[in-house]
Amino acid sequence: MRFLIVIPTLNEHKNIGIIYKKIVNLYKKANILFIDDNSNDGSKKEILDLRKKDKKVNYIFRKKKLGIGSAHKLGIRLAIKYNYQYVCTMDCDGTHEPKNIRTMFKYIKRYNLIMTTRFKYKNSLRGWPLKRIIITKMRYYLVSLILGTKFDSSGGFRLYDLNKIKLKDIFLAKDSNYNFLWESAFILEIKKYKIMEIPIILQKRSLGSSKMRLNDIFYGIFYLLKVFVIFKL
Repeated sequence: MRFLIVIPTLNEHKNIGIIYKKIVNLYKKANILFIDDNSNDGSKKEILDLRKKDKKVNYIFRKKKLGIGSAHKLGIRLAIKYNYQYVCTMDCDGTHEPKNIRTMFKYIKRYNLIMTTRFKYKNSLRGWPLKRIIITKMRYYLVSLILGTKFDSSGGFRLYDLNKIKLKDIFLAKDSNYNFLWESAFILEIKKYKIMEIPIILQKRSLGSSKMRLNDIFYGIFYLLKVFVIFKL
C-alpha cells in the first residue's frame, strides 16, 4: 500500500524533526511531502537535512506564502499524479498525532474520506488558550449553522482515498487558505461522498506560534457567506 503524507510548513523548524520521527516510527514505508511557504526560520534546512538521510522525504519550497489550502490542493494533485491511492494531510505544529492515522486506515475502505473531530471528547481542547478555543468553536458552529454541514470540517487532519474521490470535486473549493478546509469538506458532503469522522484530542502546540491572524477570521466569515450564496440560494 502506497500512501503519501502531506505536511504544509511555515516557520516550523522546531517541529519538523519531531513530526518526522513520530511518522517514521509508526509508518516506515510512508512517503512524506513537506510543502513550505517560504519560511525564514531554518525550516528549509531542517527539511533538506531529513532528505539527505531519508529519500522518502520530499519537499516543495514555494517562493511566497500561498496558503495552507493551496498546499493541500497541490499535495493531493501530486499524490494522484504519482499514483498514490491514499493521501493524508496533517499540520506540522504538533497538534495532530500521527498515531491517529492508524485509526483512519481502519475505516477508509468503507468510506471515501476520513476526517477528525475535536468535539467528541470533553477534553479534546484541554490546555489550549481560551482565545483559540473560542475561535475554533465559533468557526465550527458558524459553518454548521450556515451551511448545514454535520462535520467538524475546519480541521486539516484527513485521509483521502484517491481511487474514490475525483480531483475536480476537491478543486471546486476555491479558497487557498484556511477556508479551503471547511469548503472542500462541505462540497464533498453535498456531492454525496462517504465521509466519516474519528474523534481526536488536539495536542497543545508546545513550539512555535500559530499562523492564523485576525484578518483570517474576518475574511473567513465573509467567505462563508459567499459560499452560502453560491451553493444554498
